[in-house]
Formats: sequence, C-alpha cells, structure tokens
Amino acid sequence: MNTKSKILFYTTCNILTMGLLLGMPSCEQKSKPLEAVGELSPTEGNQVKGTVTFTETADGVKVVADLTGLEPGKHGFHIHEFGDCSAPDGTSAGGHFNPDNAPHASLTDANRHAGDMGNIVADASGNAHIEFTDKMLMLSGEKSIVDKGLIVHKNMDDLKTQPTGNAGPREACGTIVLRK
Repeated sequence: MNTKSKILFYTTCNILTMGLLLGMPSCEQKSKPLEAVGELSPTEGNQVKGTVTFTETADGVKVVADLTGLEPGKHGFHIHEFGDCSAPDGTSAGGHFNPDNAPHASLTDANRHAGDMGNIVADASGNAHIEFTDKMLMLSGEKSIVDKGLIVHKNMDDLKTQPTGNAGPREACGTIVLRK
C-alpha cells in the first residue's frame, strides 16, 4: 500500500463500505485462533504414529487426531505432565496432566484430570480418527497443555482405575507445541 493509499485507508476506516469498495483491507483485525499440534512417534518396539491438533474455539479446544499403526480396538489417549519423550518407553512424559489434582475419569466427567481424553478407537487396518471439543483444555495460561506430553497407550482406558485407567504401556509419545 503506497502512502496515498494509506492516508485514504485511514481516513475512511470508519466508513467500512468505502474501504471494501476500494479493495482495501478491513479496518477490523481478526485474530487467528491459537493452535497447537502434537506429532506422535512410536515408542521402542511399536509402530504407532500420527498427528493431533488442538484449536481454540468459542466452545473450548477442538481436538482432531489421526493415528496409524495401532492394533484394532480402543486405546487410552492422554495428555501427560511433561513434553519429554526421551525414554524409549515414553515414561519420561510422566503421569497424566492433572493441575487440579482430580481423580482419573472419563472425558465427559466434570471432575477429571485435564489430560483425560478417554479412548481412541482403531479400525481393522489400525487407523484411528477422533474429533471432539473439550472445555477443560487450555492452550495458554497456568493450565496450558502446550509443552506437555501426548501419549497413546496399548490398552483401553477403563476410565476408573486410579490414577491411569489401567491403559498399559505407552505405544506413542509426542510433545504439544504451539503452531506459528
């Protein structure tokens, strides 16, 4: 935008239709929603991998996961307290992310770990896809899931056994990072 155009834009900014007629940018600056991603890699001896995105919406954080290399059936799916996947078995990610010191429970329970995302279900080919929106997850602030671990377990989460849901070994680990 040249100087003459900038002057015209700023003097007509209150008249939105004028700016639109001239093909100029809108006076309103819409902010892009905060988004984070976790790239899952297999732990030692496993083949599970995939991508999980987290996007802030007016209703909470939308979670979209696509995974491959799973055995068919349900697998525990959790956010863990550390974004450290250096241990071959993924244990360096620590326990479930639980800033409120709540009991382990289902994704739909109000009193649960912030990291409790229930189960992800793999089809006969070992692929899994899930989408949901969670009001408990946050991408900024004291209870942010950014820089936390993301784990897929070998077994189904029973949604009740404390503190892990009896979901078994960790088949994949990733770190949740902000998308730029």
